[in-house]
Amino acid sequence: MAVRAFAQTAVGDVVGPRTVPVGRATLVQYAAASGDQNPIHQDESFARSVGLPDVIAHGMWTMGAVGSVVEEWAGDGGRVVEFGTRFTKPVVVPQSGSQVEVTGVVKTLDGGSRRATLELTATSGGDKVLGRCLAVVQLD
Repeated sequence: MAVRAFAQTAVGDVVGPRTVPVGRATLVQYAAASGDQNPIHQDESFARSVGLPDVIAHGMWTMGAVGSVVEEWAGDGGRVVEFGTRFTKPVVVPQSGSQVEVTGVVKTLDGGSRRATLELTATSGGDKVLGRCLAVVQLD
């Protein structure tokens, strides 16, 4: 994919929508890669015993899923110079799997630095799962 061009980007441009699927196998793989073996991410009985509705995705997996949408939009992950969020609700992952819906909008453009600030929204099961989700992307 080509790197996003500054001249072809405008405030108000929409990012997405994009759906990122997540299943139990994804959680097992992420736990192995990250070292986060907390049973709330893999053991349904344990998750329910601590008051969760089912197993939940790792917060950092969720952030990474949204980051992958930004990377795709930018055309190169190395162009994402800032990315931050607050975790508002977990992504519940039943046996049948789940998904994260990602949309965004270009909020500002800086002509001097040739950077765009994106405001992103991530939801799952109708719930907003990330808040104050912002990314700054270096444009070409």
